[in-house]
Amino acid sequence: MNAIAQIEQEQMRHDHPEFRPGDSVKVHFRIIEGTKERLQVFQGVVIRRRRGTMGASVTVRKVSHGVGVEKTFALHSPQVEKIELVSHGRVRRSRLYYLRNLRGKAARIRERDLN
Repeated sequence: MNAIAQIEQEQMRHDHPEFRPGDSVKVHFRIIEGTKERLQVFQGVVIRRRRGTMGASVTVRKVSHGVGVEKTFALHSPQVEKIELVSHGRVRRSRLYYLRNLRGKAARIRERDLN
């Protein structure tokens, strides 16, 4: 293993739960405003997950006051405090971009059975 891969392996985080696209998650992330630091929670549906080493990221979508909001989080970033799994969704594809065009009840995702 070369030196860069060795350093990346040491910096990777393995404390996140196992989740897939369609699952609902709460992402607790740090926001630094001047000298103050606080945690903010972003709860929504995972519409995309990029796997890989240090470049792994997840895109979470929620509807806030009637407006769709999407945020992309780097999974191994120190800014991400923790990720909580809220529910498992049952979907048939890995990129859920079609949710952007759906409104209300049409945008619901069925619950996945875990037996």
